[in-house]
Amino acid sequence: MALLWCTETLPLAVTAFLPLIFFPMMAIMDATEVCLEYMKDSNILFIGGLLVAIAVEHWNLHKRIALRVLLLIGVRPTLLILGFMIVTAFLSMWISNTATTAMMVPIAHAVLEELHKTPEQKDVEAGNVNISFEIQEPNYPMTEKEPPKLGEKNSSSVLPPVPLDCHQKDREHHKLSQGLSLSVCYAASIGGIATLTGTTPNLILQGQINSIFPENPRVVNFASWFSFGFPTMILLLLLSWLWLQILFLGFNFWKNFSCGRQVHEQERAAYHVIQTEQKKLGPMSFAEKAVTFLFILLVVLWFTREPGFFRGWGNLLFPNHEGESMVSDGTVAFFIGIILFFIPSELTGYSQRQGTQGKFKAPAALLDWDTVNKKMPWNIVFLLGGGFALAKGSEESGLSQWLGNKLTPLQSIPSPAIAFILSLLVAIFTECTSNVATTTLFLPILASMAQAICLNPLYIMIPCTLASSLAFMLPVATPPNAIVFSFGQLKVCDMARAGFILNIFGVLVISLAINTWAYPIFGLYQFPKWAQSNITSCRVNGQFNTSLVFP
Repeated sequence: MALLWCTETLPLAVTAFLPLIFFPMMAIMDATEVCLEYMKDSNILFIGGLLVAIAVEHWNLHKRIALRVLLLIGVRPTLLILGFMIVTAFLSMWISNTATTAMMVPIAHAVLEELHKTPEQKDVEAGNVNISFEIQEPNYPMTEKEPPKLGEKNSSSVLPPVPLDCHQKDREHHKLSQGLSLSVCYAASIGGIATLTGTTPNLILQGQINSIFPENPRVVNFASWFSFGFPTMILLLLLSWLWLQILFLGFNFWKNFSCGRQVHEQERAAYHVIQTEQKKLGPMSFAEKAVTFLFILLVVLWFTREPGFFRGWGNLLFPNHEGESMVSDGTVAFFIGIILFFIPSELTGYSQRQGTQGKFKAPAALLDWDTVNKKMPWNIVFLLGGGFALAKGSEESGLSQWLGNKLTPLQSIPSPAIAFILSLLVAIFTECTSNVATTTLFLPILASMAQAICLNPLYIMIPCTLASSLAFMLPVATPPNAIVFSFGQLKVCDMARAGFILNIFGVLVISLAINTWAYPIFGLYQFPKWAQSNITSCRVNGQFNTSLVFP
């Protein structure tokens, strides 16, 4: 399965079904037990969260948020990159990073086009500006070898002589275009770190923890993960912004923040483009307001269900015999998701009579099954299940324990060094393979290794999960990179040069996070009791820890 996932000889979801066939035939697990692994609570959370995300995308609420934030931040070069990164990261926390990138890149290039136009071009094109936001029709693809010529669009026009520094301005604009394009795809990958539903590897971690260590007190939930992931995301996003600014805009911060009169005119034109697109959306409809309310309600319910540092509504209203919440994050997500199918998209009552039979037609709901069926990535649901089944089979057969024992020589290395080395290894591995496949393969092995050396499994599994999202170097590493690369303004060497340093920053930030604020959030101070349930002993400093030997 690892070989097929890495080479993608078969579709990833098809490979995920192999445990259904081979585990019963090899007498590893009963077929019924294998089937149960394919619909864990993490799968339910994934589907429920996507129902709300699909509704947000269906009613164009994400575009309204993006345009509003861009109008607040402004369009000066440095602030423009920061604005697009903030918007993209925020949207990627809740909806697909692919959909976020596909929406933001055309907006970015439309704004860049206005910033690049000279006053002479504006006079020639007066009344004929038609900015296309379609991703299939990018405007003015440029390369360093052949910058666009100002008189090329209308050869019959008579323009003033070309300034001597024209090529220099073209090169600067090309650098800005490269930096802005990379900022969008990088922010889309970074934003998913912040929330449990932001990217699939986070859900895989939660599912693996609950499957391998069933006695854990649901230590990885939406509230705990957000408390850890959001500061990590903010820090990495700021470092990414500074690095892209230095790499593509240079060290002249004054020039990047404030320019001359001519640039101000171009900024006003670019700002007008964003205003025009926002006006096209019109006032917020009832459907947008309803989806916004339900989205905010979902986030509030997630945070207050079982936060850990105080008794949440789940503990108070639906406790089990131990006082823990019987309601999970997946339950909350599906509760809000199902409501979307009930609430109508209009409050105008029934529409006018349709046809000659005089039948009345009710307004459409906020969400319908056809829309869900088209936009729901069902292959990821099966891929998640296949990963859980593989992890369970590895545990039942003893393979995970065997692999973990083989890695016990690592117990002589300090714990921070172990986390750093493994995070760096995963970050390199995920450049060539799917981040879902990477986490599915690594996490069960890392869990067993942590048990073998009496190290809290979360101390290793969380950094490696975050590192799987650091796919910054290659266009094939993640769909956002491929979308940006398809616009033609980037070369592989440009992305690799920017992404290599960003990968180093990412691993360093993850190491900082796991060794500081992660300790009180996940209780990393000691080897937890819930991790001792399926082992008989473990090694500490080269000797067996006899205090952990169970009958």
